[in-house]
Amino acid sequence: MLAEFGSLCSLGNMLMLLRACRSKFSTAMARYPDDLSLRTARALFFRDAKLGPDGGYGNRWVRVETKPIPFYFPNWPSRVAAARLHDLHHIAAEYETDWPGEGEIAAWEIASGCARYHAAWLLNLGGFGAGLLVAPRRVFHAFLRGRRAKTNLYKNGINESSLDQITVGMLRDALGLRAPVTSARSADLALFGLWCIPSILAWLPLPLLMLVVLSLIVRATYRAA
Repeated sequence: MLAEFGSLCSLGNMLMLLRACRSKFSTAMARYPDDLSLRTARALFFRDAKLGPDGGYGNRWVRVETKPIPFYFPNWPSRVAAARLHDLHHIAAEYETDWPGEGEIAAWEIASGCARYHAAWLLNLGGFGAGLLVAPRRVFHAFLRGRRAKTNLYKNGINESSLDQITVGMLRDALGLRAPVTSARSADLALFGLWCIPSILAWLPLPLLMLVVLSLIVRATYRAA
């Protein structure tokens, strides 16, 4: 039995899980043209990502599809506030909503800074760590892109009532997303390496959690028998 546990929780199987699993909104993201208003683009994003009309902002729980068992975490208010800006970053930066894409947007946001949005820092650590496992080169490129960004919405904010007047192109220009990504400097490499440490540590409890869940299942099975 312990051997089976070890097999299920091995690094190789964790990698396969992350490569195979997709969130419920993991279809290929559409490309949003510059002249589209942010409100229209966000509505399309919600549709393409299967998030529901309000993007799931009103849900009590956030569901993350992992194989074989999905997990949930509370949709607390600070997470919703961060998600409203995070989703607009997805649209402007054109990062997908699968695991590699979430790793990219997490790296971009960490590199450009999440300001006072503590939920964004916390959740991005998980996305960054997952991205390192499934698409490390893409995550590193996104980190460099974030380092070159002018700013982001966590710092500048955005008024919900202005989403009809601001286009996707205007947001891309404001964030500096069109700038070419230059070669990594020493400071970039050092910061990327430093952020890798907590992002990997954030995933370390997962094997332990899997062991606990599996042990509970085995005990329940033995008792039923």
